[in-house]
Amino acid sequence: MKERIALVTGAGRGIGRAIAIGLAQDGVDVALTARTETELVEVAGQIEQQGQRALCIVADLTSADGPQQILEQTKAWGTVNILVNNAGIGSSHAPQPLVSFDDDYWNLTMALNVTAPYLLTKLCLPGMIAQGWGRIINIASINAKVTAIHGSAYTVSKHALAGLTKSTAVEVVQEGITANAVCPGVTKTAMNDKRLQYDEQRTGMDFADLEKNASPLGRRLLPEEIAAMTVFLATEAASGINGQLLNVCGGRVLAA
Repeated sequence: MKERIALVTGAGRGIGRAIAIGLAQDGVDVALTARTETELVEVAGQIEQQGQRALCIVADLTSADGPQQILEQTKAWGTVNILVNNAGIGSSHAPQPLVSFDDDYWNLTMALNVTAPYLLTKLCLPGMIAQGWGRIINIASINAKVTAIHGSAYTVSKHALAGLTKSTAVEVVQEGITANAVCPGVTKTAMNDKRLQYDEQRTGMDFADLEKNASPLGRRLLPEEIAAMTVFLATEAASGINGQLLNVCGGRVLAA
């Protein structure tokens, strides 16, 4: 993994933070992007403690020129050859039944969860093709396979991200590039805390009981467990894995 350069979106907290630190532990220099500078600086410090370089890029991926501005800032390092599309917005911010779902929130979800990964992938691929090596890793969700109650925008966006993963995979595998998606189950993050709080109100179940029922493990997954699969997919050992949607959910979803 030496001399690899990764770009991780949504790297300031949660799963993105764990992925960025995990890649650094494997010898990768990591460009970090998110909207909150203080969080990025903290993660950058963790990466530098591993002896790797960290580049903090404060950006809004939903803006028209956000992805292009991010790639421009990474050029001083060279070619990004590991792209982790992790940034996303879940059903926790505005859960609603489909009949009353907020249209603006739908559009925001599609912009961040689908269009931003599409644009970043499109921007990073030429450099990967020129090098003859690359990894595209999209952080999807088990909701790319099963639905989320009152989360239609999230469910649809993650199904779309799964489709983008597969389309990318078949087009670039002959160029030495793989594209895969990691599909986390219920994971212990600040974003998921809000979702469980909503489900408390919706179902009448206690937060602790919701956590216990989150997976057959009797708990929520940890960001580091999602990061472990992501880091593996970035390695040479994973070169035979392409176009796959890999569950990390403790056995909650047993579908392919």
